[in-house]
Amino acid sequence: MTTMAGESQSLIDFYLRLNHALWNRLPAPVRDRRPVRLYGAYLHRLVCRRAQRRQYFGTFFLRNRPALEQIRRLLAAWPPGSTLRIAVLGCSIGAEVYSVLWTVRSARPDLQVRVWAADISPEILDVAAKAEYTDASSGLVGSSIFERLSETERSEIFDWEGGTATVKPWIRAGISWRAGDAGDPALAQALGPQDIVFASNFLCHMPPVAAERCLRNIAQLLGPGGHIFVTGVDLEIRARVADELGWQPVPDLIREVHDGDPSVRRDWPWAWWGLEPLDDRRPDWKLRYAVAYRV
Repeated sequence: MTTMAGESQSLIDFYLRLNHALWNRLPAPVRDRRPVRLYGAYLHRLVCRRAQRRQYFGTFFLRNRPALEQIRRLLAAWPPGSTLRIAVLGCSIGAEVYSVLWTVRSARPDLQVRVWAADISPEILDVAAKAEYTDASSGLVGSSIFERLSETERSEIFDWEGGTATVKPWIRAGISWRAGDAGDPALAQALGPQDIVFASNFLCHMPPVAAERCLRNIAQLLGPGGHIFVTGVDLEIRARVADELGWQPVPDLIREVHDGDPSVRRDWPWAWWGLEPLDDRRPDWKLRYAVAYRV
């Protein structure tokens, strides 16, 4: 019986390797055709079922520019001088926290911004709180953490000393760092209601059942009328939770945000974190492909 199971796994491995080689030979216009996309979705399901998922901590500054523009547009709803409560979960080495704060504080310096940044790894959290980065800081993704920044942005966000960049004090001021699990039922009571919650690029690295349970727990953080940004999650999970909890997709820039992180779009269908092409012929396409939702 064990031998038969092993042979079956070997056949699936061979099938995926063969398809991977053939897929890479297809021109981009062919891969964009609907029948080919549907076949790609089937291959992606196979990959996800066989994947040994694990967390990654590599990332980039200004990883998804359209998502940051979406945040900037939402800020128009806050009255002058009011308080904005933000939680960034799975904050990794801090690039997302500082990218969000640079966007918010540049657009609305009048707001009183209160930020919780949380990650399950205390060691990674120490790196984030220190706010010092080099080209080696994102070695886990094999690229510089600064690679998506212009020269102007590099000078606006960081103070430089040699090859070390330190996030400027006005951006990193007032962050409360917390080591903890985003799936902890006590999280909502510990942090209190938030206006904007970010759950980015960590749920896809969890087994699907655990990821869905975690996302439902994260939803408890949101106050009435709050917004949640969810990237890096199996789309079926996000769409199901959004539908059942009555989340309303933010219509602005859905396409742009979906395609805004080339590193995950490029890896579909061959990695569990890969992101399928947007298909606006689906009746639920806005709910499925939105990243930002209003509660």
